[in-house]
Amino acid sequence: MADNNQKRPHTTVVLAMSADGKIADIKRSPARFASSVDQAHLEKQLATVDAVLFGAGTLRTYGTTMSISHPQLLQQRLAQNLPPQPLQIVASLSADIDPRIRFFRQQVSRWLLTTTPGARHWHEGVEFERILVCEAPAANGIDWVNALQLLAELGISRLAVIGGGELIASLIADDLIDEFWLTICPLILGGVDAPTPVEGAGFPSEQLAPRLELLSAEVIEQEVFLHYRRQRVED
Repeated sequence: MADNNQKRPHTTVVLAMSADGKIADIKRSPARFASSVDQAHLEKQLATVDAVLFGAGTLRTYGTTMSISHPQLLQQRLAQNLPPQPLQIVASLSADIDPRIRFFRQQVSRWLLTTTPGARHWHEGVEFERILVCEAPAANGIDWVNALQLLAELGISRLAVIGGGELIASLIADDLIDEFWLTICPLILGGVDAPTPVEGAGFPSEQLAPRLELLSAEVIEQEVFLHYRRQRVED
């Protein structure tokens, strides 16, 4: 577990899922089942952060990232001396991403968080303004504790995570998530191979499962908007 006394961004997961807990279908198609209300909710949450973090799998599925477009939210960011769009951070071990996707033509700042082999695919300052290498010692992975500390040192104090399940599982395993905004949508996707909000190896017992505190629950038309915070021992 991470030492939460160490400086890192306040980190919030924002996701929509089906009533049976799936974030996509068995084909891992782009999830288009959330309503316009949820899309507005997502934009509102992203407008409050310095940066948005997501895995390369999520990027490959959608090909783009969500931009802030609502005039009031843009004005809000301007009043807070923030750029119009939050920084977009792609996390990937291999960094095997098609440079032709529309993401690289969007008017956003882009960073890459990867490993040494992944960094070899890209030239800093071209597609990605900054390439951060944070490798886990003696493992083929990203050292998330050091990665988030580095993001804090680079001026990121509020971070949103929008997928996918493997990335979120890694952050939860290191106790690096502070809040969850989960939208429950009125459909059943099913499928043992359909992705869920938290993938990975899972937690082997109820005693080790991370606990959450419900902060709010709101029903809007057919969707339920849940807001949790991570409950820790010191709480």
